Amino acid sequence: MPARDAVAWNALLACLVRHARPGAAAAAFRGMAAAGFSPTAATLCTMAKACAASRALRPGRQVHSLSVVVACGSGDVVMATALVDLYMSCGLVGEAMMLFMFTDCPKDAALYNAVISGCVENGRFREAFLMLGRIELNGIALTCGLTACSATANLVYGMQVHCKALRHGFISETIICNALIDMYAKCGRTVAARMVFDRMACRNVVSWSSMIDAYSRHGHGEAALDLFKRMEKAAPVVLPNTVTFLAVLSACGHSGLVDEGRAMLHLMKKQYGINPGPEHYACFIDLLGRAGQIDEAWDLYCSFNTNRSELSGSICVAMLNACRANMDVVRGNKVALHLLEVDPENPGSHVLISNFHADVRQWSKSDESRRIIMDKGLRKQPASSHISSTT
Repeated sequence: MPARDAVAWNALLACLVRHARPGAAAAAFRGMAAAGFSPTAATLCTMAKACAASRALRPGRQVHSLSVVVACGSGDVVMATALVDLYMSCGLVGEAMMLFMFTDCPKDAALYNAVISGCVENGRFREAFLMLGRIELNGIALTCGLTACSATANLVYGMQVHCKALRHGFISETIICNALIDMYAKCGRTVAARMVFDRMACRNVVSWSSMIDAYSRHGHGEAALDLFKRMEKAAPVVLPNTVTFLAVLSACGHSGLVDEGRAMLHLMKKQYGINPGPEHYACFIDLLGRAGQIDEAWDLYCSFNTNRSELSGSICVAMLNACRANMDVVRGNKVALHLLEVDPENPGSHVLISNFHADVRQWSKSDESRRIIMDKGLRKQPASSHISSTT
């Protein structure tokens, strides 16, 4: 361009952020300053989005400071929304909530949605539920609410959100229906999930995959396979993806359908041209281990072991679990060594190896694995559960 003004620079920044290039946006921002242009409100809003996308807290705080200097911080709802999203993306829920509370301008739906989605992403479900009760519902807020219900298995609140979606006319939206399917599945209500699925006007690959996964989670392998076959014949055509096949393989594993799982692994390669990832092979090894076909599982595992670059922690874990289920001590000891090579700093790996040694009565090795966790200062991520109360 022969002459660049602030509008041109802002258009460039917005384009880079829209195409997920926050690093290039930062370089362009420095170029804009070097060219003698002061940042406008639009500039800072775009850069706040770039910092949120890359979780760059320190530059994000600098953008926040600049927004105060040019008087477009708490008084500009668009800027406030971008800053809330920034702090939520960096895990600073408290700062985001403070910014939200002290925003001077009228709060719109986008700002509330940023707070609710940020709370859900950071596991602050109570705050998300409280915020949902204070706003006029929209599609994004309902989806976030259903995601929180799925994470906490809160069926009562999830059914209330479902009723609100019906009352406000959002039930025709595919993304809302997908969230409802996932919520009912996580709460153990596969029949309700299927009712939502059957009444959908438009189903995408997420819809089919979510329903297949719902059956998989609850051991309905035959139903999952039947639904997959129906998906192949659906009109308009919906092609399965890697997530779909993973759900089908998992369903086969939980129902002991070895031949069907083997056929699915072959189908995704030959008919759909999808290369199975480590998670698919790990799922199939787990399926073979559950079915007692340890020799076939070992042969598949060894095909990866010859090329260590393709050997992943998930495949090692699946093979070690197969050895544990079949009490195969010799192979299990070999896999344990491979797992330590592939994922040495994961405390879960050491716990799994310790449990394997304990199951096969190798007490000294089990104690050694536990001691390594203590010596390295590794901490296993604790499990959590949620109990919903209607009182």
